[in-house]
Amino acid sequence: MELVSNLPVYQTVPEKYIFPPDKRPANDIVNHSINLPVIDLRGGGIDSDGQDEIIRDIMKAGKEFGFFQVINHGISTKTIDNMLQVCENFFKMPAQEKERYYSDDMSRAFFLNSSTQYDKSQTRYWRDYLRIACYPIEEFVDQWPEKPENFREILSEYTLRVREIASKILKLIAEGLGLHKDYFAGDLSKGNIKMEVNFYPPCPDPSLTMGLLPHCDRQLITVLAQGTAATGLQAKYKQKWINVKPIPGAFVVNFGHQLEIVTNGILKSVEHRALTNSTVARTSIATMTMPTMDCLIAPAKELVNENNPPMYKEFIFRDFIKAYDAALANREGVLEFFKLY
Repeated sequence: MELVSNLPVYQTVPEKYIFPPDKRPANDIVNHSINLPVIDLRGGGIDSDGQDEIIRDIMKAGKEFGFFQVINHGISTKTIDNMLQVCENFFKMPAQEKERYYSDDMSRAFFLNSSTQYDKSQTRYWRDYLRIACYPIEEFVDQWPEKPENFREILSEYTLRVREIASKILKLIAEGLGLHKDYFAGDLSKGNIKMEVNFYPPCPDPSLTMGLLPHCDRQLITVLAQGTAATGLQAKYKQKWINVKPIPGAFVVNFGHQLEIVTNGILKSVEHRALTNSTVARTSIATMTMPTMDCLIAPAKELVNENNPPMYKEFIFRDFIKAYDAALANREGVLEFFKLY
């Protein structure tokens, strides 16, 4: 079992985690003057007269950035902090306690691993992670660990609350596109909700390492909680990277490939990556709303016409997953399988 969280405290980075000079983040341009839009969801109930401005803000952010942060979303800071803390406590458990969960079997409802499944080179990412199937809760809860204390209870509550946020945002997006507000409520979002919990321990020399490779998400939409201890997430914006600065109590929302395809490119799925730092451990929790595996994906008929023909062919989501894995999560590589022009 090879976990970064089990490593002794090194003064230098072990060789297997050192990226070639041309792959190191220090070589890339970072635009420090741009921040992601922050959208206040207060008063944005689906039947509220005050939601028009929220819809406009979401659509503008989605078209320009493919990313935004939301505040006043209805989940308490305590609920978010409890989830971040219990996950961090899991990674800090003794190695023998974690060993039973270590696996690369993607069919398991709960497993622990390190680096990434798309790590096909000799260089490993400075990251441990949990992959959790978390909804429907009753289907998976007995397969979650009982330690740390209250893990199941905290995860159950957090899953229900974040699912509500994702559903609300998808309804607002549908209205912003001129679609029925429940357009995304069927098979496009009824796959098992999955969670990926990322843990990035302090790194002796962050300039040599990466936390997670540049990639776009394969699902419909992601709602991410990131701890406020340090900045690590970066998103691509106009060929440069921007820092996604943590805001206490906020969620980061980003669009997956499926949302870009269904909207025929109106909304964007944008590359993002994670960096390491030398001072504190950083935890983030990505909750992913997925289509069902047999869901038919295609640009919405309401959004295409003679002047705006479909950019992508129809496909089954299961086939997209195979293409995504074959392309090792590379944005252009995976979309080439499905582009019409």
